[in-house]
Amino acid sequence: MSMENEHWAHEAWMKTHAKVLRTSERIGARFPHASVDGAYALEAPHWWTAGFWPGLLWLLYRDPASNEERYKEIAESCERQLDEVLTGYDRLDHDIGFMWTLTSVAKYKLTGDDRSRRRALLAASVLSGRFNLKGRYIRAWNPWGEGDRNEGWAIIDCMMNLPLLYWASETTGDPRFKHVATAHADTALAHFIRTDGSVNHIVVFDPDTGECTGVNGGQGFAPNSAWSRGTAWAIYGMALSYRYTGKDEYLDAAKRAAHFFLASLPEDAVPHWDFRLPPGVERYRDTSAGACAACGLLEIAAAVPAEEAGMYREGGERILRSLYENYGAWDDPAEEGLILHGTSHYPERRNIDVPLIYGDYFFVEGLARLKGQSDTFW
Repeated sequence: MSMENEHWAHEAWMKTHAKVLRTSERIGARFPHASVDGAYALEAPHWWTAGFWPGLLWLLYRDPASNEERYKEIAESCERQLDEVLTGYDRLDHDIGFMWTLTSVAKYKLTGDDRSRRRALLAASVLSGRFNLKGRYIRAWNPWGEGDRNEGWAIIDCMMNLPLLYWASETTGDPRFKHVATAHADTALAHFIRTDGSVNHIVVFDPDTGECTGVNGGQGFAPNSAWSRGTAWAIYGMALSYRYTGKDEYLDAAKRAAHFFLASLPEDAVPHWDFRLPPGVERYRDTSAGACAACGLLEIAAAVPAEEAGMYREGGERILRSLYENYGAWDDPAEEGLILHGTSHYPERRNIDVPLIYGDYFFVEGLARLKGQSDTFW
């Protein structure tokens, strides 16, 4: 990283630390999701975003420059609150990976705590139990209401849940978890990532035969559009699958999605919520997609030869720097979020043009990578 980039990244890190010290006083050991009128709305522990706040705190805690014991205490309390969710079972879906990778796996990697290891292994066991053998996919969600049938649905987001399974195989020496993860990743290669690098959000399978029966638009504008955060999930998720398996197909897919993402960015390098919007549709930014994609680009840069790495690293740095300089809320005491202008779910008109906790998390993870903390919780 150049001296200029090193300066702004260090400045951004210190401002992040200072702001989180303040916001953690109100948020405490609870589960923020999206900012509403400047304050993070707090969700129940079973909500899919429950891991991002403690994960962000662990990122700050492990750095000697901001090693606050308060961060550790809050993150540990969040993890303990998830025990009831894990043993309750009914609320668990494919986002088990997001939840326990950034809590229990993070703590185990940082402290060696054996109880956290056991929690994460139990979570991995439940996640692998969602695998549909016929379709070779991990089922996404449970029914949202009586009569709802979505047992054949899989989504691109799940690529970011697979590291929990890879980690479980490495930790136990049992390859079964990895077998499930690679089978799902192979299905994503076949059905989710298009030739041009854009991505389907929801792919529907017949749960009895495994036949692919269609594609849903999900959080994108339409089935054939290009939801930017879905592309980011593909970039980072495929790059992580390559890290654990060494399968060139996964790295090639990550690179293809990365090229599409970079080529589709507007001038300030922060994506709109969908890259294929017809005239008349509001082109809100999604800073969370930018932050996640930046982490994926840095992951690719670490995986490819030095002569190839520069393009991906520079792309990731450019996105992160724009988020810091153009979208940050560092000095605004009336806003708890770090990064403004995220878009959670435009088709349902939910949490549009607001800070999102996962955008904040990936921004901080990206900064940590730029500061040389190459080890991740994934």
